[in-house]
Amino acid sequence: MQIKTRGVVLHKTKFSDNSSVVTIYTEHFGRTTFLVRGVNSKRSLLRAAFFMPMSILDIDMVHTPGKEMHTIKELSVAIPYNDIAANPVKNAIALFLSELLYRCIKLSTPDERLFLFITQSMEVLEYTEGVSANFHLVFLLRLTRYLGFEPEIDGVNSRYFDLQNGVFCLNPPLHMHYTGAELANKLTELSAVDYFSMNKMILSRNQRMDMLKMFVEYYRLHVPGFHGLNSLQVLQALFD
Repeated sequence: MQIKTRGVVLHKTKFSDNSSVVTIYTEHFGRTTFLVRGVNSKRSLLRAAFFMPMSILDIDMVHTPGKEMHTIKELSVAIPYNDIAANPVKNAIALFLSELLYRCIKLSTPDERLFLFITQSMEVLEYTEGVSANFHLVFLLRLTRYLGFEPEIDGVNSRYFDLQNGVFCLNPPLHMHYTGAELANKLTELSAVDYFSMNKMILSRNQRMDMLKMFVEYYRLHVPGFHGLNSLQVLQALFD
């Protein structure tokens, strides 16, 4: 079946000298894997530049139910990334988000709300002047809502945050997966901001690093097969 859909590039790996396996989160089919031939050829219409991390593409594809890899007939860039391509910090954030989503989204089923959240987040990253050091933290927290393990934030019992159960509590839980009062309070603050007010949240370098590590641990506890992120060190170095 040939169909047109929009998709976000999550991962690309070399398959042979002239082809790559590309994983794209598509609007109509969820996580979808494509075998892209001629991607490194100068004559090919499917250039490697199309498949940069988090690129948003309009895809004319052949989808065969039950097949592991599918075919791209034609594609075009839906939203050009001029600022993300030129800004090293925004580029590193896009790389971080692509690895995060690649490791978290496993189902080949569509989710309109999740797809809209991802694409709108990337538009904010592209079109917002400069870049906030809190962008990835807002994304990490908001993404949990669509993945099914959003923290229960009541704004009252916030002395500790139980990472295993996703709740705040007055007393430390009996297991080791929890944060102290400072991180619990910062998480409550983070829940009250969005992309347009995130600059109002003041974090020191160490607080931001601790929150990032907390989120990675939180995802590790709630996403099967999640063992950390290779791009984490790059992001940490940029915000040093």
